[in-house]
Amino acid sequence: MKDFINSVYLKARYGREGMELVQVAILIAIAVVVGLIFNKQIVSFVNGVFKDLFRAGF
Repeated sequence: MKDFINSVYLKARYGREGMELVQVAILIAIAVVVGLIFNKQIVSFVNGVFKDLFRAGF
């Protein structure tokens, strides 16, 4: 496990793949934060969409 963490750290520090890894981690963190902030709105939107789809007989 320590070797895996070490290799990820080295890639993040020295490699181009590391920069991509950091960018993906930042995007995932932003998505999680937005999801937590707008949780109620997202749930009500999805429920409304499915309610309309079922009502239309889709």
